[in-house]
Amino acid sequence: MYKKPAKTPPRGWNSWDCFGAAVTERELLQNAEYAAEHLKDFGWEYIVCDIQWYEPLARDNDYNNFYPLNTDGFGRLMPAENRFPSAAGGKGFRPIADKIHKMGLKFGIHIMRGVPRAAVHSALPVKGADCTCRDIAHHFSVCSWNTDMYGCKNCAGAQAYYDSLFELYASWGVDFVKCDDICVTEFRKWDSPYSADYEIEMIRRAIDKCGGSIVLSLSPGPADIKNAAHLRKNADMWRLTGDFWDRWDKLHEMFSVCLRWQGVPGGGSWPDCDMLPLGRISKNGACHGKQNRYTNFTRPEQLTMMSLWGIFKSPLMMGGNLPENDEWTLSLLTNRDYLEMHESSFGARCILNDEKNGKGTVIWSAAGKGCRYLAVFNTRDKQKTIKADLTGILMPGVPLDALEIWSGQRLSGVKNTLSAEVEPHGARLYKLTEMKI
Repeated sequence: MYKKPAKTPPRGWNSWDCFGAAVTERELLQNAEYAAEHLKDFGWEYIVCDIQWYEPLARDNDYNNFYPLNTDGFGRLMPAENRFPSAAGGKGFRPIADKIHKMGLKFGIHIMRGVPRAAVHSALPVKGADCTCRDIAHHFSVCSWNTDMYGCKNCAGAQAYYDSLFELYASWGVDFVKCDDICVTEFRKWDSPYSADYEIEMIRRAIDKCGGSIVLSLSPGPADIKNAAHLRKNADMWRLTGDFWDRWDKLHEMFSVCLRWQGVPGGGSWPDCDMLPLGRISKNGACHGKQNRYTNFTRPEQLTMMSLWGIFKSPLMMGGNLPENDEWTLSLLTNRDYLEMHESSFGARCILNDEKNGKGTVIWSAAGKGCRYLAVFNTRDKQKTIKADLTGILMPGVPLDALEIWSGQRLSGVKNTLSAEVEPHGARLYKLTEMKI
């Protein structure tokens, strides 16, 4: 097992939800500056540039089929200089990474599995190997939703190509890599359902060889729980769903997803519920809703998402444009009691789910340092009173202080049962401690 760099679930910002395929250097740095000023002291540290940073003509959330990409002489993708001017002269992302590091933050990039088709068609050489990109490409292994790449064969030349990629990324100062089209492969009928497993292993070896401490995140989902051991062995994060957006039906599905994966988070391995579509999103195009909108989630739904992601210990990757945060959104990201739970709690499990009976109550519990956490969810369309039985998680009859983390309200002398009024699609999140007498 490699030395895992993410001892706690990573927190950061990713450009996809707000800028899609067309993020620029200026936008990256604006979000980094906001994070350094408002979020760094709360444990938010990664600034991640998502997909198509190598495409000069990217303009919105859509992918341009077979458009020109910027590569070096070894078939490695390079930042488009019209969008990332500091990359000129072969500098790549090093200047941006240096600026972000000086802010006390870490820098990440998105990549697609495999080798660029243009590099294959031009038979560009593979650095450090006696072969070309054409020799390592698997012509049947293609992404169903993006035309940029071929997957790689399971061969020494392909390993050399991945080695050269991560050698480059380490020289740029990259701290985080989100690799796409690799976590689920249901569209590839030419091989096994988890056909990209050897490419995951190649990437793992390349990271270990490059000398950098790089967090590896795999996308998209849904990952299969049957592959949990392999994912844990080779990656730090892996996606549990397809792209998650600000729709209640997608959020509602996450209760069953987290239930399936309960008990897995920990030990430097973090199943990923996907980004937080909060604040201002879809600035460059209408994506799962109106363009340039504030999240469609109601405030109770935002509390549900944050509470579930937090107690489950999913990575937290903010998706909205940070400089446009309102006070409410910022308050969600800087609640210290919540972030303490996210960082230090353990043993999270679902202790009640009565949705099959149509009652719409879900309750999760986790242990903390000298406390217990309780997340109470109402999945119905109307407000309801939920009574949570505490006798299965705490000593019966012991009086408790209950801090509701989002509102700051406190209840004293709680015994055996906690009663909460919960808004439609909403949540209450409690920190329970024994009363001091």
